[in-house]
Amino acid sequence: MASSSKKNQRPEPLNKELSPDQKLSLVSLSLMQKLSQKDPSFSWLDDENSEKIYIKKLRDRLELTQLAIQTGAPLTTAEVSFLMGAKPGKKNVERGGLVATKISRNIWKISKNTEEKNYWRN
Repeated sequence: MASSSKKNQRPEPLNKELSPDQKLSLVSLSLMQKLSQKDPSFSWLDDENSEKIYIKKLRDRLELTQLAIQTGAPLTTAEVSFLMGAKPGKKNVERGGLVATKISRNIWKISKNTEEKNYWRN
């Protein structure tokens, strides 16, 4: 009798689809694992907007550069580094048509390059 009851028992078919609760728990688990890492990267969150953010940052940088040139305001080394894209090392630094001139320690002035130097060959 014991053997006949084992034959009649069939394993139920496994449901391959996850329930909404199981899906949510998997997402939560992966997010918690990501947060527990030393340097969690959320690049998968901002892939869609990364180009828009880059364009906005570039526009802001260009507007700030134009404002610094027009006003002649004194800038710190960090601000010049941000606007020119590289830390200035000498007293006069030229990059991308801009000239940064060191006035005194940690004080710079940005202006447009008035000399026409064409490094491109035709």
